[in-house]
Amino acid sequence: MGRHSYRPADGHGLPHNPFNAIVAPRPIGWIGTLGDDGRRNLAPYSFFNAFNYIPPLVGFASTAWKHTARNCAHTGEFTWNLVSRDLLVPMNETSTLTDVDEFERAGLTPEASEVVAAPRVGEARVTFECRVSQQVELTDADGHSSGAALTIGEVVMVHIDDDLLVDGIFDTVRADPLMRGGGPTTYFGIAEGSRLDLRRPND
Repeated sequence: MGRHSYRPADGHGLPHNPFNAIVAPRPIGWIGTLGDDGRRNLAPYSFFNAFNYIPPLVGFASTAWKHTARNCAHTGEFTWNLVSRDLLVPMNETSTLTDVDEFERAGLTPEASEVVAAPRVGEARVTFECRVSQQVELTDADGHSSGAALTIGEVVMVHIDDDLLVDGIFDTVRADPLMRGGGPTTYFGIAEGSRLDLRRPND
């Protein structure tokens, strides 16, 4: 069996960079913020995940100091909104690079948060209200700036649609989360048939 090996600094030598396809599927960080002028912003990030239980921390990386990262720096707040399969098209509309109100562009309902000022997506079945805990400039191994920024926030309020709780347990399949794959167009969902159960060792 052969193996394709390469140094990223020298290029991958393939039709499309495999990095995003290998580290996948990835949850989507659909991040709502307010500018310091009060303008709403909503953008999807494919570099997003949860990082800690107590306190609950989530974070997303922006490949440049764009509206969302700047808004988080100015206001110290953001929301995360679950992208379910039925929200694929409006989520994609919010990936625009133009300077518009993405809620209006995508036909989404901006819903007031309870703890932070940043807006939530009314159509999202789960939302987190977050306060920024850290913003980190991402560098390479030699300390050179990549131009990217990691924003981490503490989840201070959680909203879950009641029908996603089955006997008090969050039903991930019922939530139908959409996840990002490799390539410019690839997304994945999950299905009950893909579930596996495994208990950790006790020692």
